Amino acid sequence: MNHPIQFIAIGECMLEVQANGFGPCVLSYGGDTFNTSVYLRRCASVKDIEVSYATGLGVDPLSQQLKQAWQGLGINLSAVETIEGKLPGMYLIETDDKGERSFHFWRENSAARAYFQATETALEKAASHCDCIYFSGISLAILDEASRKRLFAMLQKVRATGCRVVFDNNFRPKLWPNRKLAQSVYLEAFAACHTAMITLDDHQAVFECESLEDALMHAKKLAIPEVVIKRGAADTLVKEENSSDWRSFPTLPVKQVVDTTAAGDAFAAGYLSRRLCGASAEISASYGNALAARVIQHRGALVPLDALQDLISSPVY
Repeated sequence: MNHPIQFIAIGECMLEVQANGFGPCVLSYGGDTFNTSVYLRRCASVKDIEVSYATGLGVDPLSQQLKQAWQGLGINLSAVETIEGKLPGMYLIETDDKGERSFHFWRENSAARAYFQATETALEKAASHCDCIYFSGISLAILDEASRKRLFAMLQKVRATGCRVVFDNNFRPKLWPNRKLAQSVYLEAFAACHTAMITLDDHQAVFECESLEDALMHAKKLAIPEVVIKRGAADTLVKEENSSDWRSFPTLPVKQVVDTTAAGDAFAAGYLSRRLCGASAEISASYGNALAARVIQHRGALVPLDALQDLISSPVY
């Protein structure tokens, strides 16, 4: 009997407040790797991929409500650590009339930051049975040096046994004390991963490249088996293992962009939902582009399920 692919994403799901100045606010939740987990759960059949999320939560009522909500979305919570005295982080999204967003964070007492305070985390216990582990630049930024060291040691170990380690380079400059540290940590992440999902302007910002073309050349030189370049509305580029050339896959035209908050997260989910199940880079990138194009036509990180219905092969959640 074939078992589902075991996928675990690492990161932080925060309380999300949407507002434009003072006035009515909408409270929900989201976070880059969590958004990817939800979209992956929606895109992939439960018999094909089991989606788990590794993070920290507190014992407060909102933490309990988050757990209940995640279970309702079909996310496996076995890798969640409950940490007394800590709370979920929170962020505010402000969206301008062009759909571009700005973020403001409150996460100093975040439980996710303290995830590795346990002697052995649920993630470390489960890692040897994982087929894919997914993490991001934000996952790394919220951890202290000792926690990152443990994470990288675990990733190197599981990758050596065949686990597909995927790094998404989401970069938030305000989360890093300086650019030099971010560069060093990102290079460690690239060294640990099999697949890099690179947003090109983030790569340019991290490594202080003079132009996007320079950033693309820098990314091409990285010793990573598979590199996926996300460039907004421009074609997606993929460099596969044992190849030195980029393959180009067009994005879909969108008449009206409403909110780009989770475009990259959705693309990653769409890409991985196909790639992990054996599809070609072309099929995977095309599906990721279609999903991202649909998501940016709606407001919020997690769009209504019915907005994706025709794109979902197994609409369970």
